[in-house]
Amino acid sequence: MITEKDWMYVLLQFILFGVYLIEIDLITISMPEWFKLGVLTFSVLGIIIIVLSFYQLGSNLSPFPSPVKNADLITTGIFKYLRHPIYTGILLILFSVAIYNTSEYKLIISILLLILFQFKSKYEESRLIANFENYKDYMKDTGKFIPKL
Repeated sequence: MITEKDWMYVLLQFILFGVYLIEIDLITISMPEWFKLGVLTFSVLGIIIIVLSFYQLGSNLSPFPSPVKNADLITTGIFKYLRHPIYTGILLILFSVAIYNTSEYKLIISILLLILFQFKSKYEESRLIANFENYKDYMKDTGKFIPKL
């Protein structure tokens, strides 16, 4: 069931996405071009992670933190390594684009999204624990945004 809290998290997320698109120069920092291009590989990784996640979630996919009705708990594929791979992919893209553009502004927005995803994922996981009795075991073995080594 979608709650007001679900709507709040999604609305904040999209507001931050919109604010990220605004171009504001705070401080100019120069970086070697080879470094900036290397950072872009993280964007490609982010895109791959998101595409795999969408494919694996199928009908379980929702922008809201609450699971869809009759959802299945996916613990294979990319979800074997990451509990929130879509958030991971988004963060990889946004942080790498911010660094590539040497945009402190975009870096600040990326950090704000990371903080939002921390809160959103905590709420989401409380809903998943309520829906799936084995979710707590899954949490022990699987990293939230970064794979456990």
